Amino acid sequence: MSEHLQTFFAGRWRDASGPRYATEYPHDGSTVATLHAGTSADVDEAVQAAEAARWKPNWARLKHHERAALLHRVAAGIRANAEGLAQLQRLDNGKPIRECRALVASAAGTFQFFAAAAETWEETLTPSRGDFLTLSVHEPLGVVGAITPWNSPIASEAQKLAPALAAGCAVVIKPAEVTPRMAIELAKICQQAGVPDGIVSVLPGKGSVVGDALVRHPLIQRIAFTGGTTVGMGIQRLAAEKLMPTSLELGGKSPTIVCADADLDHAVAGVLYGIFSSSGESCVAGSRAFVHAQVYDEFKARLLQGVQALRVGDPAREDTQMGPLVNQAHRTSVERYVELGLQEGGRLLAGGTRPTGGYYDHGSYYLPTVFEGLDNRTRLCQEEIFGPVLALLPWRDEADLIAQCNDNLYGLASGIWTRDYKTAWRIGSALQVGTVWVNTYKLFSISTPFSGVKMSGYGQEKGREGILAYTAQKSFYWGLNDNPLPWAAG
Repeated sequence: MSEHLQTFFAGRWRDASGPRYATEYPHDGSTVATLHAGTSADVDEAVQAAEAARWKPNWARLKHHERAALLHRVAAGIRANAEGLAQLQRLDNGKPIRECRALVASAAGTFQFFAAAAETWEETLTPSRGDFLTLSVHEPLGVVGAITPWNSPIASEAQKLAPALAAGCAVVIKPAEVTPRMAIELAKICQQAGVPDGIVSVLPGKGSVVGDALVRHPLIQRIAFTGGTTVGMGIQRLAAEKLMPTSLELGGKSPTIVCADADLDHAVAGVLYGIFSSSGESCVAGSRAFVHAQVYDEFKARLLQGVQALRVGDPAREDTQMGPLVNQAHRTSVERYVELGLQEGGRLLAGGTRPTGGYYDHGSYYLPTVFEGLDNRTRLCQEEIFGPVLALLPWRDEADLIAQCNDNLYGLASGIWTRDYKTAWRIGSALQVGTVWVNTYKLFSISTPFSGVKMSGYGQEKGREGILAYTAQKSFYWGLNDNPLPWAAG
């Protein structure tokens, strides 16, 4: 039986004022929850309330260690509700339960990290250049907007909400329309932890309505967005009209490189994980595997054995590795790319179809798919599919390899498999990406900045510097001179 969800905005639990809609469980298409979408009027109310709330003494005057204590309580609240949150995220987007648990743990770790960063934050006494003392300080920007995707909701929302709160901002979160639950649950935990009402608001709904109103609102001082490149470009155009800073984590078409000397046990496992975990619904998915010709045949054979062994099924099962895609419409998009790959001359080595029978017939499942025989310039190798589709591409010459890897609009991540640290450094330095994994893939640390280049976006998340993105720098000059300024002397 489905549940009716209220959301939290402008300091109250209630229905938003837009149309009622339903969210579905990708495993079987059943209705999980109903809720009302936000409207532009709701956005205005939430932002106005946030602007008022941030000036109240119980928020604006919090010291760094007091803000840190609050974030620690949020982290503890996430951990106290970890299993329930993981199960709710499974219902929201169909991720396997083990992956959902890892994402919940990541969210708790994110709040813990930024609590520590807030506790130990230091401003700068800059070197004096005269008879004055100079200080550089950082102040909260104000009310900021966070627009998050459907593929890893709780982790993405924590990576925006935690540093913004640590900086002293108020936040309006616009979760993906199809996965609103985690943002609502985070708002509940923040309220229980003592975050003043109005400081955190959640407004689900369409990006063209809620997201657009959020970006355009004159009191919004920053937008942090994770999602598709086309939407990100639209946000940046609107932000330019306000000279508003943004961070944009956008698409990817990440290359993984298997060198001739690679440990194939590690390389095969890493490539499988890099593209097929999360059902390929990941911005950093390693969707182009460049494999050295000397080991190509052996690698391919071992990879295909691994693909056949992947457990695709019910995300509630502990042993499931790949769950369904997020919905039927997205599966149709993936299928179109597979058809395109065949039209472009690719040879299917695995997958390329839906599994059938039982719950497969009701959910949005798709089998892990592997192509070979495609040129790197084909659309299947150039465009982000956001699904479990891998292209195998052999290589011999390192210079040509690097040129092919970089011959793409995106520049988010990459992987290199080699036993030689010099090779890893040389290739990794030449790749136009924001992240290079060496002999591993798709591992993250909240303490390490994450960003993209080219059409994968710009601006950083994570790391101690993540708080700075939600602040404005201010300089103080403190006069120490005994005599008046000489210019004004009579």
